[in-house]
Amino acid sequence: MNKKLLSLLFIAITFSACVQNSGTKWPVPTVESKPWTRWWWMGSAVDSANLNYNIQLLGEAGIGGMEITPIYGVQGVDAKYIDYLSPTWMSMLSFTKTKANEVGMKIDMNTGTGWPYGGPEVTIDDAATKAIFQKYNATGGKKVKLIIAVEDVKQKEVASLSRLMAYSDQGDKMDLTAKIGNDSTFVWDAPAGNWLLIALFNGKTLQKVKRAAPGGEGYVMNHFDATAVKHYLSKFDVAFTRNNTPFPNGFFNDSYEVYGADWSPTFLDEFEKRRGYKLEDYFPELLSKDSTDISSRVVSDYRQTMSDMLLHNFTMQWTDWAHGHGSLTRNQAHGSPANLIDLYAVVDIPECEIFGISDFDIPGLRKDSLIKKNDGNPVTLKLASSAAHIAGKKFTSAETFTWLTEHFRTSLLQCKPEIDQMFTSGVNHVYFHGTPYSPKEAAWPGWLFYASINMSPTNSVWRDAPAFFSYITRTQSFLQYGQPDNDLLVYFPVHDIWYEQRGNYYLAFAIHGLRELLPKFYQTVDNIRESGRDVDYISDQFIESATVENGKIKTAGGTTYKALVIPAVKFLPVETVNKLYELVNAGAKVIFVNNYPANVPGLKDYDARLNEFNKIMSKFAPADFEKTQISSLNKGSVITGKNYNELFNAAGISHENFITDFNGQCIRRKNDLGYHYFMTMLTDNPIDGWVPISIPAKSAMFFDPMTGKSGKASIRENNGKTEVYMQLSPGESIILKTFTNQDVKTENWKYVEPAGKAIPLKRGWSLTFVESQPTVKGTFDIDTLGTWTILPDTNAKINMGTARYNTTFTIDNPGSDEYLLDLGDVRESARVFVNDKEVSTLFAVPFKTYIGKYIKKGENKLEVEVTNLPANRIADYDRRGVKWRIFNEINFVDVNYQKTLYDKWETVPSGLLGPVTIREMKFYKIENEK
Repeated sequence: MNKKLLSLLFIAITFSACVQNSGTKWPVPTVESKPWTRWWWMGSAVDSANLNYNIQLLGEAGIGGMEITPIYGVQGVDAKYIDYLSPTWMSMLSFTKTKANEVGMKIDMNTGTGWPYGGPEVTIDDAATKAIFQKYNATGGKKVKLIIAVEDVKQKEVASLSRLMAYSDQGDKMDLTAKIGNDSTFVWDAPAGNWLLIALFNGKTLQKVKRAAPGGEGYVMNHFDATAVKHYLSKFDVAFTRNNTPFPNGFFNDSYEVYGADWSPTFLDEFEKRRGYKLEDYFPELLSKDSTDISSRVVSDYRQTMSDMLLHNFTMQWTDWAHGHGSLTRNQAHGSPANLIDLYAVVDIPECEIFGISDFDIPGLRKDSLIKKNDGNPVTLKLASSAAHIAGKKFTSAETFTWLTEHFRTSLLQCKPEIDQMFTSGVNHVYFHGTPYSPKEAAWPGWLFYASINMSPTNSVWRDAPAFFSYITRTQSFLQYGQPDNDLLVYFPVHDIWYEQRGNYYLAFAIHGLRELLPKFYQTVDNIRESGRDVDYISDQFIESATVENGKIKTAGGTTYKALVIPAVKFLPVETVNKLYELVNAGAKVIFVNNYPANVPGLKDYDARLNEFNKIMSKFAPADFEKTQISSLNKGSVITGKNYNELFNAAGISHENFITDFNGQCIRRKNDLGYHYFMTMLTDNPIDGWVPISIPAKSAMFFDPMTGKSGKASIRENNGKTEVYMQLSPGESIILKTFTNQDVKTENWKYVEPAGKAIPLKRGWSLTFVESQPTVKGTFDIDTLGTWTILPDTNAKINMGTARYNTTFTIDNPGSDEYLLDLGDVRESARVFVNDKEVSTLFAVPFKTYIGKYIKKGENKLEVEVTNLPANRIADYDRRGVKWRIFNEINFVDVNYQKTLYDKWETVPSGLLGPVTIREMKFYKIENEK
């Protein structure tokens, strides 16, 4: 055979192998697929040696990047404080970026210190503004003499008069602002009638930056004023240019916590430009406590204008500015008074957060009494991921594990289910909250931020955290790969919210209590997801820019959906209704739940807009919402009714049985070869059987993000649906990748079942501490596994450390296919060694691992290194009066933001509690494979 033929044959064989292996490997991890963390610079008291020390530790553990947020300082190190954006601070930033790059990490930074944005450069004119309304009464036919001056003593030096309006009981309105003299005197011959006078002052909130770092103290800026925002950002231009410092990978903006800022000096002009009428003509309606239609419409228009101003004057300007310097923006929109979908969508990386802990029904999941219930439930988390999906943004990030538990009590096993729930909610780029910079020489517990979690080398959980970080990296490598593939778009009913929510004209979408603020929307999304379909939310703006492609709705970001759901809303803008009609005519499916919308928002030209609205709605077929109906309209269809399953079945949208039948959580994405799912079992519903999936597949693979193992799954066709044979225990997660047209050739996934009795390892254990503070010396023989805090050494009750448990077991004839080691109850993580070879690190339930390939005939040695929490050690510190709360400002508080000691804490169990068993297992072939 000649060389040319050999070459062609080699190419053919290589190509064939590539085709066979195509898509069968894990995605290549990137720096973004690793977890990142918020890096608290306390007092910015950093130095190059300790920066390098911290960076090395974080990088070696598997952290992909840090976001620098400078905050208040540490007591006693004032001389080391570095003023924010000073030449020295900028040199530390440059050094940090260089060292991070050397170890393959990236650096973000907060566009400020603490939160929210502000500082010494913010003048009172540029500071956050609030409206101050004062009312006066006047009788017609009399001369009115008043002093029109702000009454609040704190506002006398900062507030300025904007308007003085008069409203008669006959409906007359007058602008009397010009009649006020320079000395605030007002003289007026009131016409006939009874008059209400309302003065509007542009007041100031006087809010200062919260948790500010040195050089960052000052007023919070006015986020609604474009000029104020421009002034604020200019200080960064000066600092980076003056010091020739490279800009960071990205800039971060924390949740909107600008308290009481409900106005801007330019608000009345912006309102008239955007809403088409003068708000000052309707001050009584704006301030009314009565929910009349006209009052509610004025309030709704006010809220929409605030939303527009925050979007355009702050968020878009900040993002454009960052892009001009080659940086990305990452933003937490929640807490703001804006349409959250649009606000999240204009930045590069929308960021949600979890705040507290969820109550998962997972056997063996340790639950702590010192907790706060999680505010970041899936419906809330999806506000950010929805915006990312419809806008075509690759990443959705999350502030992760904030106040998951009390300080010193958070374990990795509690972290895993929370992060799994975030993954199924669309998050794919997590940021821990957080990691304080702590110098090497700092005494334990080091420098600490007041809010947990402390994901840092000073925490004992750090020893086994790299295994958790690897789990996150593997999972995110899949969740950042491909495109979103949620079934449905759900309209975010912002106009109903703005119209219905009364009490105060200002309305913010704070993460705390968002479900209570939006109960109908939350219930709608819960119902849809419980039906086995997943959703993204969409705003009016993104509906207006949507198109139809092959019968699917395509958003501006290029993501496609099978249908658009309009929940039971009352209000839709004319433009949105008209666009819905266009989409249906072009082939889309639109689902109306419970009722058709019946009205338009806003006050201006109400009658004309309502007439236009009704003309468009009349083109939709009449509907009896008590039953499900399908009405064809040109190429598309309108589906109406109340029963979610019936509606979606009528639309031809299959459900995921993993959700409906097994009570699991999952998210699906699409790729060039098919689809991939992240599936997690956060309830007590073990699976060992066939699970139908909603998409067709010729073959499928499992990828285990905990171990890195993968293999070809068994699938079959049953009643027109593809089914996958799955084994999944409570607390576990798996990635399923399907191949639409390809029967991949790769090693089969190993299905296992018990092959014999479990071998209990009850006795013959010994324990030695490999790390312990305070020191626990000696070797302890253990008759019965249990907490090491009862050992006959008083230090064992108060220590933080790692104990090595040793025992032996005998396998006379190691003929089983596999052996499963079950450690039972572990407090809190464990490294497993068999015959001196490391098997795995276990940090979450179930604490099980396969050890077959490490076993030999006869006697085998088992070692388990268990690491506990630092809770017992810190409680002992407080009992002995050790001064470790050495931080300025808020210093240190508990989960309820109260200053407290931990001296009354009960001793937290530590170590290997068991029972420990080894079970013989066998592999078996699944019948009915396709």
